Amino acid sequence: MNLPSRTLLPFLRWLPFDGATLKADLIAGVTVALVLVPQSMAYAQLAGMPAFYGLYAAFLPVMIAALWGSSNQLGTGPVAVVSLLTASSLAPFAAPASEQFVMLAVMLALMVGLFQLFLGVFKLGVIVNFLSHPVIVGFTNAAAIIIALSQLNKLIGVPMGRSGHFIQDIAGVIRQAGDMHWPTLAMGAVAIAVMWGVRKYRPKWPGVLIAVVLTTTTAWLTDFAAAGGKVVGAIPTGLPAVALPSFSWGHARELVSATIVISLVGFMEAISIAKAIAARTRQKIDPNQELIGQGLANIVGSFTQAFPVSGSFSRSAVNIDAGAITGMSSVFTGLLVLLTLLFLTPLLHHLPQAVLAAVIIMAVIGLVDFGAVKHAWQANRHDGIAAVVTFLATLGFAPHLDNGILIGAGLAIGLYLYRTMTPRVAILGRFHDGTLRDAKVNNLPASDVVTAVRFDGRLYFANVSYFEDAILEAVASNPKAPYLLIVADGINEMDASGEEVVRHIVDRLRGNDVTVVFSGLKKQVLDVMRATGLFDVVTEANIHATADQALTAIHARVDHSAADASQPGNPPAAG
Repeated sequence: MNLPSRTLLPFLRWLPFDGATLKADLIAGVTVALVLVPQSMAYAQLAGMPAFYGLYAAFLPVMIAALWGSSNQLGTGPVAVVSLLTASSLAPFAAPASEQFVMLAVMLALMVGLFQLFLGVFKLGVIVNFLSHPVIVGFTNAAAIIIALSQLNKLIGVPMGRSGHFIQDIAGVIRQAGDMHWPTLAMGAVAIAVMWGVRKYRPKWPGVLIAVVLTTTTAWLTDFAAAGGKVVGAIPTGLPAVALPSFSWGHARELVSATIVISLVGFMEAISIAKAIAARTRQKIDPNQELIGQGLANIVGSFTQAFPVSGSFSRSAVNIDAGAITGMSSVFTGLLVLLTLLFLTPLLHHLPQAVLAAVIIMAVIGLVDFGAVKHAWQANRHDGIAAVVTFLATLGFAPHLDNGILIGAGLAIGLYLYRTMTPRVAILGRFHDGTLRDAKVNNLPASDVVTAVRFDGRLYFANVSYFEDAILEAVASNPKAPYLLIVADGINEMDASGEEVVRHIVDRLRGNDVTVVFSGLKKQVLDVMRATGLFDVVTEANIHATADQALTAIHARVDHSAADASQPGNPPAAG
């Protein structure tokens, strides 16, 4: 298969199929569909959409993402975090489940898809690195708690206010606990018990489907709706309408930040799952191709009334555990959702909304992982701070979750810049084994010949002042030494500001009879020095490949100067 075909039609890599592969993909596709159908309806409810819109989001987007993505087993569709972000982003503009809300959700899916497609086509997948792992950890923990609490009112059968302050709304639900609808609570509790029991004792069984069938049948037999319980109700039979999404430039401007956050968070979730799967299957994952697949899935979904979708941890795990070999498993999943839309929606009429809430709660419990926050703190204090601040900001700004993650991302970038502004600078000395080591840590004496300094970090505009101060302070603390050795193995980059400061230091110290010598300069730094003429200012004689070579050359010069000074008629050497 030629390269252009594989780039434009990446699903051609699945060919040729054999009977065993198709059978394995069919079984996996059906297995995932049994989980996806009830789960998608639950996530639609979480997104503020009527439940049946989850089936629309579980139809074409699932297949498109598999056909144009790079992972063979990634399961795309409605997911908890993206659904919650959708609801929180649109809540200020329309009432959940209203016609206006649905229109905005479909428009948001289009905007997310276009942004992801743009990033993928222009190979800008690296932009996702602005959301560091600690930020995502903090956000995910807070979002999981918010998601679970947001379903509390549906679980006990009381209304929830929409004040715009999540904690206040939850407090209102708790105050109504005495008015809970006991049959609703019973339905939700049974569903949770069934899913928990199946997950623990029969993990290969479709626990979500079993809970849904059991409670829906019970609701039908007991006329749960007539007793005041809320059910999904009538679901339109047939395919979603195919139409160009309604678009409002006014609302689009308001949703730019939400579009960026949903796009990046959704993609981070998808690519993390894809990479985890690839570690098992040894398949090569292309992040930019995955962005294209996710982008096209959201764009096509918006033309068929879908809200934003992404890769799912749970369904991807079900897919690979069920034996999926190629992305055809997701195609089979989408086709089974199609059959559900065409023929099976009447069976879902009596599905209690409390059960959908229970499905969501059980799905997000696994996302709460405070151990990951602790691990980030142990790895790097700044990472821990970013994770904790993101967690608290996300909770504090709820339901406006995009504010929380943007604050966390901004803080993480700020802390990174702070670290790079003050990199480690070490004064070096000779250890007893002859190696250069940190003189302060190892209590090594200063040399009367050379002051050796190691700088660990990029040399750029933000830290050049710190670099200059550190160098001059090192020289001032050892005034007898006529040489300064800058061990530059850790300098990976030098910009114009860095070049200017180095030139200034060389000239200034030369005027004070101190020669600056460099060792371990990397090619990219040497290229800058040659291009600007700094190389000639330093001179080739003062640039060495290693610190040992530099020290050998320095001591040879000192010995030579001493020998010259000892000759009759020669003046004594300076210093």
